Amino acid sequence: MAVSERSTPEVALRWERDGDQILLVSGEFLLLRLGPGAAAVGRGNPSIEMYRGNFAIDDSPEMMPLGHAWRTADGVMLATREGESPLLSIAIDAGGGNAGRLKVRTLSSGLDRIVLRFAGLAGQDFYGGGEQMSYLRLNGRRFPIWTSEPGVGRDKSDPYTQAMDASGLAGGDYWTTNYPQPTLIGSAGVALHLDAACYSVIDATGDGAAFEIWQGEAAIEVHRAPTLAGLVDQLSTRFGRQPPLPDWAIGGAIVGLKDGLNSFERLDRMVDAGVAVSGLWCEDWAGIRETSFGRRLFWDWQKNDSRYPDLPARIAELHSRGIRFLAYANPYLCVDGPLFAEAAAGGHLALQRDSDSPYAVDFGEFDAGVVDFTRDESAAWFAERVIGKEMLDIGIDGWMADFGEYLPTDVRLASGEDPMTAHNRWPVLWAEVNARAVASRGRTGDALFFMRAGFSGVQAHCSLLWAGDQSVDFSRHDGINTVITAALSSGLVGNAYSHSDCGGYTSLGHKTRTEELLHRWYELSAFSPVFRTHEGNRPDDNLQVDSNPDLLAGFARWSRVHRHLAPYVRTLCDEAQATGLPAQRPLFLHAPGDRETAGIQDQYLYGRDLMVAPVVEENAVERRVYVPGGELWRDLWSGSMVEAGWHDVPAPLGRPPLFVRDGSAHAELFAAIPDILR
Repeated sequence: MAVSERSTPEVALRWERDGDQILLVSGEFLLLRLGPGAAAVGRGNPSIEMYRGNFAIDDSPEMMPLGHAWRTADGVMLATREGESPLLSIAIDAGGGNAGRLKVRTLSSGLDRIVLRFAGLAGQDFYGGGEQMSYLRLNGRRFPIWTSEPGVGRDKSDPYTQAMDASGLAGGDYWTTNYPQPTLIGSAGVALHLDAACYSVIDATGDGAAFEIWQGEAAIEVHRAPTLAGLVDQLSTRFGRQPPLPDWAIGGAIVGLKDGLNSFERLDRMVDAGVAVSGLWCEDWAGIRETSFGRRLFWDWQKNDSRYPDLPARIAELHSRGIRFLAYANPYLCVDGPLFAEAAAGGHLALQRDSDSPYAVDFGEFDAGVVDFTRDESAAWFAERVIGKEMLDIGIDGWMADFGEYLPTDVRLASGEDPMTAHNRWPVLWAEVNARAVASRGRTGDALFFMRAGFSGVQAHCSLLWAGDQSVDFSRHDGINTVITAALSSGLVGNAYSHSDCGGYTSLGHKTRTEELLHRWYELSAFSPVFRTHEGNRPDDNLQVDSNPDLLAGFARWSRVHRHLAPYVRTLCDEAQATGLPAQRPLFLHAPGDRETAGIQDQYLYGRDLMVAPVVEENAVERRVYVPGGELWRDLWSGSMVEAGWHDVPAPLGRPPLFVRDGSAHAELFAAIPDILR
């Protein structure tokens, strides 16, 4: 099976004719049928509003359907009707490498909208779209591709989301995400990727699926493989394989505390309580700023000596105990910090459209400048001056590389690039800066940064995703369950490793953590490549992992499970390097003939040998679990074999449904988990 999964068929594209219609075919796959409804062009009339990383984007374009197509020596021309001038050309690009490649281009001045519907893909299940939070299977919905804040609540029918929308566009929707990607994966083994950074839409409604493209020229790649696992292999190669996670990151919990010097004392108490600690993450290392949203950070990326005196010495002491120290940074500099002035003097900041003054973004009760990564000198300055000297050189081993979604659409960039096309690329540029700094110190594969923002190509630079700022609850579109969907969807497009803020992050209004939520998040995090806690935006209002003896004991038990599984996770890292397969996988990747698995997004395969069904509903003491056919599975808790199909499985606190593939070489390792939890 491994050979067939990894085989790469030649993706030859060719034109054929069916009566008066022109077809685009790859092997046995029909992709395009150029007839009525297949293509349109137009002139856009966009309306764009941004408020603190939340965007309201609308368009009222004048669209013209292209109902007539004819062949030429260069490809296919399309017009509104026979006898009219062509308005769109589609050509097969022979320089596509391992992928077939189309070039589409409008042929009249001012046409900056293209719609192309791949009706030949009808009948398939569709996946992709980057990191999606609400839906793994895309069918029947539209997914705008635009990196942004994902929103709080993300359910337009929920009064909580409606309230967030009323207070600054902050509610979000099912498709809003930090990490979109215009890649569409079909269950029959064909993937389409729009090689463009402009605003676009994956439209999976109607027959097949369509790309809506907000520019007059673009390329569309076609990838094929005999299996979906093989397609994931190809896509991970296309976008770049990540370095494997370092041993220290997969061997226990990274404890997130933002409590100044008291963080070290709290960490010691956790170690004494039996917590398996791999790292201490203090995002407040550069200072704090209290706002109405909660405890924010002071966005000037230098150690704050009043909050963390003698920090390099304290980091060295942690290192002597085998514990790493992690911090925080993002690509913006607050206007009241010294690095902002230094950056402005060096010409490192993006400018206002109509003046030479630095552009300042409102981040919620404070403003910050945007370091202009389209200027190589500025990218190099941030990598060396900030990440290199202020962080790596004092012993910091990792950090949350936050944000990346906030590039305004009315900023002036050094490259002269339209910010509408630079916006989606900004997280990739940010990832490049971080990877550049790590490489400059020879620490690739050891120092670890993790990001929530992304776009096509971020995979080559960022080793680890985190799922962003979930609400501290069980809500369908913004709670604990969304981190599973995030890991599975992003894994299909080449991101091998994902994790989340254990306990969630966003606590607004009446929402605060419950003990049940924290215990269930422990269970989920233990079966993620990295187990990291977060105190949230309002730490004083929320339960923490050390708030009471029961929470601390549960954290200790599941952190030890995470450490125990490190040898298995190392094999998953090796497999990701060899095949591109992510650590957390949808069931259908290894059960391709089982149609029932197509829409399952709340349970997953952890590698090939362990199936995890986290409990993500409040007050649940059992959950519905699907066991796919084709393999034999054994219930970890009872030791009994489980038949294929749906089952109602007991799931009390501390015992999430877990299943081991029969014949697994790691069966003995897994069998020790119940003893660790006692």
